[in-house]
Amino acid sequence: MRGGTLWFTGLPSAGKSTVAHALADRLRAEGVDVEVLDGDEVRPHLSAGLGFTRADRDVNVRRIGWVARLLASHGTVVLVPVIAPYAEARRSVRDDHDAHGVPFAEVFVSTSLEVAEQRDVKGLYAKARRGEITGMTGVDDPYEQPATAELELDTAALDLDTAAARARALLSTILDRPVERTSR
Repeated sequence: MRGGTLWFTGLPSAGKSTVAHALADRLRAEGVDVEVLDGDEVRPHLSAGLGFTRADRDVNVRRIGWVARLLASHGTVVLVPVIAPYAEARRSVRDDHDAHGVPFAEVFVSTSLEVAEQRDVKGLYAKARRGEITGMTGVDDPYEQPATAELELDTAALDLDTAAARARALLSTILDRPVERTSR
């Protein structure tokens, strides 16, 4: 199987990481070389020192996108569950993949804010609502919903197996079609 990137975006606690890790388990069982670049796990290593301003978040997203593209260009399937709240940063990652002929697709995990808040094991939404933290995506910082996502998954309406199966089908589609490089 050739490499490519599935980029999972959505609100905090929407289910991005859960779906990505379930898909990674399936792919590994099939013998596929797969890496999960989970935003919570990658940020301290790749973007240590960055805050949560729009500019810092954009830098973080672009860095993760670059690593994803690099891994994918060497034959790894890369699953990226990252909030990536701003459309322009996500478009930049897509454009970088396209410019290098690396398959890419975006999965919008569209689970509602209400459900995401109920799932929040870190208590970040509650802290934001109490004013203890600021810049919380979905509370006092925007989340720009994707207009170009190839797949939408509402994890409140879909069970995990179905969500992972739909993401797997999308992955097969992008890896099977020819990818043309675009000029910069």
